[in-house]
Amino acid sequence: MDAVRERGGSRAQRPWSVYRASTLELSSEMIRLALAGNSQDPDAPVLEFSVACADLLTPALDRKPNSFVEVSCTTPPQLFWTKHAQTEVIEGTCNPIFLSSIAFFQESNINQLTQVKVSVYDVKDRSQGTMYMLGSALFPVKELLHEKSHRLQLELRSAENQRVGNITVAAWQMEDRADQRTAVGRLPDNISGRTVLPVDESLAESTAARMKYASLCRDTLLRSVFGGTMSRMYRLPTTEGSHLRVLEQMAESVLSLNVPRQFVKLLLEEDAARVCELEELGELSPCWEGLRRQIVSQYQTIILAYQETLSDLNAYRGPSFKASTLKAERKLEFMPTNLHVQRMRVQDELRLEHTYDVVTVGAPAAHCRGFKNSGLRKLIQKFEEAKKHSALSSSQSIVFIPQDIVRAKEIIAHVNTLKTQVGYYAERLSRAAKDRSASGLERTLAILSDKTRQLVTVCDSKLLASAIQALNAARPEYIASKASPSADSEQVVLRNDQDTLLATWSGSSSRSSLHVDWHEEEWEKVWLNVDKCLECIVRRVDKLLQKERRPSLGRKDASQSDLQGAAARKGEENRAFWINPKSTSQASPSLPPPSASPPPPPSSSSLPALSPAQDSYGSPGAEEAYPGEWSEALYPLLTTLTECVAMMSDKAKKSMVFLLMQDSAPTIAMDLSLQCRRDVVFCQTLTALICGFIIKLRNCLRDNGFLRQLYTIGLLAQFESLLSTYGEELAMLEDMSVGIMDLRNVTFKVTQATGSSAPDMLPIITGNRDGFNVRIPLPGTMFDALPREIQSGMLLRVRPVHFNVGINEQQTLAEKFGDTSLQEIINLENLSRLSSYYEQFKEVLPEDCLPRSRSQTCLPELLRFLGQNVHARKNKNVDILWQAAEICRRLNGVRFTSCKSAKDRTAMSVTLEQCLILQHEHGMAPQVFTQALDCMRRVGTREGVIQKNLSGLLPVRDLRLDPGLLYSLPLLALSPNLLLVWIFLSVAYFLAKLRCG
Repeated sequence: MDAVRERGGSRAQRPWSVYRASTLELSSEMIRLALAGNSQDPDAPVLEFSVACADLLTPALDRKPNSFVEVSCTTPPQLFWTKHAQTEVIEGTCNPIFLSSIAFFQESNINQLTQVKVSVYDVKDRSQGTMYMLGSALFPVKELLHEKSHRLQLELRSAENQRVGNITVAAWQMEDRADQRTAVGRLPDNISGRTVLPVDESLAESTAARMKYASLCRDTLLRSVFGGTMSRMYRLPTTEGSHLRVLEQMAESVLSLNVPRQFVKLLLEEDAARVCELEELGELSPCWEGLRRQIVSQYQTIILAYQETLSDLNAYRGPSFKASTLKAERKLEFMPTNLHVQRMRVQDELRLEHTYDVVTVGAPAAHCRGFKNSGLRKLIQKFEEAKKHSALSSSQSIVFIPQDIVRAKEIIAHVNTLKTQVGYYAERLSRAAKDRSASGLERTLAILSDKTRQLVTVCDSKLLASAIQALNAARPEYIASKASPSADSEQVVLRNDQDTLLATWSGSSSRSSLHVDWHEEEWEKVWLNVDKCLECIVRRVDKLLQKERRPSLGRKDASQSDLQGAAARKGEENRAFWINPKSTSQASPSLPPPSASPPPPPSSSSLPALSPAQDSYGSPGAEEAYPGEWSEALYPLLTTLTECVAMMSDKAKKSMVFLLMQDSAPTIAMDLSLQCRRDVVFCQTLTALICGFIIKLRNCLRDNGFLRQLYTIGLLAQFESLLSTYGEELAMLEDMSVGIMDLRNVTFKVTQATGSSAPDMLPIITGNRDGFNVRIPLPGTMFDALPREIQSGMLLRVRPVHFNVGINEQQTLAEKFGDTSLQEIINLENLSRLSSYYEQFKEVLPEDCLPRSRSQTCLPELLRFLGQNVHARKNKNVDILWQAAEICRRLNGVRFTSCKSAKDRTAMSVTLEQCLILQHEHGMAPQVFTQALDCMRRVGTREGVIQKNLSGLLPVRDLRLDPGLLYSLPLLALSPNLLLVWIFLSVAYFLAKLRCG
């Protein structure tokens, strides 16, 4: 072995061209292993072998062949050959050893009677696909299995039956432990024509949950989300003289269609609710009514468009990915382009498994809406400028700042949530009283009190009070009154004109007096009544519990306690009013009004009648009338509280809706157009994020450090894009950057699946544009493995970062004649976000939460290097992408890679990242780096993306003929035999196209 290492060390000093021509010395190390099955690895092939050629001869003796091996097979009674796989092309050597191995997986349906044909081709011109077959050899699977060393030496014969070289076929072993080996000699030939080679038989859910590695094809959770998996195998030498077993997989996801369907449905519900809220504002003056009709009309146009989109998505029956040719298709605009999961699984010489996943997706952008007016970043800037201009030129008397709009949306959300919670806990309190459960009564009352006080706090807002005043002023006729301590107090009357948004005031009082007038006091009494209702319930429950615990307590003590309580509240009677829900008549407050006080305004007719608070306390207690029924004592108070809360919530919500209507009215058309574009971009980004979250969570189900990091500081989602800053791609970059930042409003929640079928495992999306929550169902055994914090329903945040470096020829134009400032701004902003995430990690989490790495560079150094590269003005500085990707992996993040269509540039990036990981983390021999990179790019799974986009369908590999293998017409004219072969291949190719169509 030392001698082998010495020879390997001397080879490392030779030029690459010399090494590639003399790689046969490695073959003895790679060929010596035996074949066996592995029942612990669901993705292990049933048969895998490597090939190496020797002494290849070409007709032109002055050149060495550029060779690759094509493997075809046929299983009786099948009468034709089916192409199964091919290796990479190795140039300029007669003795090539191929890094890509030939793998037959369970779905290949081979058995021991299967015949395998290995054909060696010489590529004369790669650019034109000019090639010819040197020779071929045949062998049955049974022969390879029963061979003692599981190694075959075969002669290559040309079409003229002349020897043109040798080929070695060597099978690899698959077992993880020696006791799992299966004797090959005991295997029967076949069972019903199907393979009986050792395959996985341990697919129980409990076993899958215990496994560190989750199979894309077999795992209960992953197979419900991903499908159409393509696999490739490689055997790569290491610097230590051993080898790496590399499984490369790529799968598409059903979420490409499932998430847009859910998302568009939520948008429809939100917009329909918005229209309903506007309609519920009630009667408005003609000027405001015209604006409302205009806004509703705009929303209805959007609703009709989204309804049509949802119908198209529901009717779609194509593949579960959107090809790049369809990225501008209006019907599928919410679907991400070419969404796939790229996985590389590495098994080292110690049989330790390492899995690396990257989600690849076409840049999230609104292709169907065009890029003539730029992307989202500039459109948002234009919209904000238009909004400022409209505010300055508007005739509205009240102008709201952006913080007010954000606060108004928060108030609406809080009021809706808290109103529902108060009603729920009021019902629970009533049930606890009916059951006479003292402990339940106390617990539920504590929660009810907390939720009610939260609601009162939300409603005690200056913004809300001013919005209520504005809504009152927008009624067809509005009368405001002002009480003055002087005898000659004036009445101030506000009436809405028919043709303007401004109100006409009569009297000498200023408009500011309205803020201290009756209308603010009226709103204050509304939420104070809720507070007083709650106080009554608390006192009543205290009395009930006291009597339950001390039955000997006399009525005298209780009466004395009542009198003391009434005396303590005497000072509050001037402000607190009790609402009588049963009264529908217009009644004024029972306080003695001033003699000169005017009558209440017309808007008070919607309020229930008010009676003195003292009456509610001074009246005989309900618990005395019904001494044995707690529910009878609490029911009237709970009913009153619920109705007061409903009235307060309704008034608050309407006023905030009117505020938002005022704000959006001048720019509603531009606002909704921008919103639609943002919806499309965000949906594509969200779909990719959900895929990444699911696969990361499943892989790290037993990683306590990652799970702790997840619920403590959130998930790091690192997006890498390769878009240029020139032409349309500049607008795409603007769209993508906004869509990624919008992911900050997304949270995840892990739940236990209600069933074991695939639909039960699909994520469920709830929420609205202000924030979406994604529920991820897990099978019971997986859910039980989670920490208590996640099981209890803790919301898991997302921390997105985004780095872009253009690498194509358009970026060269941008660097010479255009502008790269957007790329620089994006990278600087996200460098700050990434550094902030790491600083937060250091504050609250230990370093042992992070995965181990063989790299000698620590994370602070990596961040420093990344910062230097971001600040350096260097053209096409791909170091930014490599360093950001490594930081993401070492921070337990999820990786996403994008270009315009997630094909060529994405494939280049992903394959380069895989080779860098193999070299830096697993010690792949540097001499084979270029060969391994070329191998993954030409015959790896990324080639499948190109094939699927060419056909628009999932490729049928068994019937697909590589167009590069068709011979050129001048070559066919040399031999009648070749002409017959060409006719046969043409017919087969035509039949394959018919089947694909």
